[in-house]
Amino acid sequence: MRMTKWLAFLLLPMIFVACEEENPNFQQEAANPAYLRQCVDRLTDVIVHDIFSPPVASRIYAYASISAYEALVPGAPQYQSLAGQLTDLEPLPAPLPDAVYCYPLAAVTAYLKVGKALIFSEDSISVFQDKMRQEFAAIHMPKDVEERSVAYGEAIADAILAWSSKDNYKQTRTFPKYSITDNPAEWQPTPPSYMDGIEPSWNKIRPFVLDSAQQFIPLPPTPFSPEKDSEFYQDVLDVYGVLAENREEKVAIAEFWDCNPYVSHTTGHVMFATKKITPGGHWMGIAGQAATKAKADITKTAATYALTSIALADGFISCWDEKYRSRLLRPETFINRYLDENWQPLLQTPPFPEYTSGHSVISRAAAIALTSLYGDNFAFADSVEVAYGLPVRSFNSFLEASSEAAVSRLYGGIHYRPACDNGVAQGEQVGKYVVAQVALTH
Repeated sequence: MRMTKWLAFLLLPMIFVACEEENPNFQQEAANPAYLRQCVDRLTDVIVHDIFSPPVASRIYAYASISAYEALVPGAPQYQSLAGQLTDLEPLPAPLPDAVYCYPLAAVTAYLKVGKALIFSEDSISVFQDKMRQEFAAIHMPKDVEERSVAYGEAIADAILAWSSKDNYKQTRTFPKYSITDNPAEWQPTPPSYMDGIEPSWNKIRPFVLDSAQQFIPLPPTPFSPEKDSEFYQDVLDVYGVLAENREEKVAIAEFWDCNPYVSHTTGHVMFATKKITPGGHWMGIAGQAATKAKADITKTAATYALTSIALADGFISCWDEKYRSRLLRPETFINRYLDENWQPLLQTPPFPEYTSGHSVISRAAAIALTSLYGDNFAFADSVEVAYGLPVRSFNSFLEASSEAAVSRLYGGIHYRPACDNGVAQGEQVGKYVVAQVALTH
């Protein structure tokens, strides 16, 4: 009898451990969309740290977000794969029939593996991967389910990375840099760093949905002219005097949407940089806020990130195609040359041609994507820039936010008005085409 009691006492801890490992609610606990939002936020932090340009950042977001979405689709019958809908994306690995998976764990695994492969600071993602593994381990799902789910997420990631390797990105790393000419109408590097033009061959990147980078060519820019009675000169004067009225509000708008990933500062002989979120990263943050406010489940949250990132990525491809076709000089260059040699824009001029405005194109494309998911009158408070010392701004809709993002570039002194207005029209075409072509649900 005494031996039986001792055996029972020794077996009690094992029984408790077994109970923990057989958590009957592990699927519900794992399906918390906060896990995916944390992954996106961490990837954004790394993109900021590594100073990826806005077009490159959009590519990173897109592939990572698509991988998370695809890893969740088998567990959400109302959703469908993007294979066959996105350019060259073939059917992805399928889960084993009749086997139990934790698809949220697979999604997090896929997202982080793809993100890690596309950035520089791999150690930062590795540390976060360990953190996420610990959080999922605390849910106490069956060990075989955990291992199977991780393996499935890695298989999805491997397939997405293989697909990404054929988008011409690696080849464009070896293409020629932007060539400066003597044409007074064409873009030249701007102060204070006089950096080379960023991504002059981005139109060679394979689009996700667009037929080509040239599918939605905008109206041409106003014909260049230094003559004071010309339309172009009037566009210049618009920039030059835009802050004369309502300056405080316009400055607040310009600074909120600045989103310049690399702002140079020079003090004496010392030069340093301030790192900021990219414009695409800002809209990925808005996507996460929208999903949170709408109490979207993890699959709709993943779908939100995926559709938004696709619209952003194709928006950048479309916009950059026009930038290096028109190659128009920035207001700073024209004003210093012909009007006021001491004038400086409110915001630091980014290092690429002026037309069209990237913020205008990608913000409207993203807004169209988000509107298709959450409606036209989805009011939200945008707190993305709080981490960068800026206050919250509230909007009545995604389209309203995108319009403010567009005009912010005029207020910042880095775009003429046609680049903003025609950029919005270009982004609207891109966004509507993406929404029309990409079916998330059956």
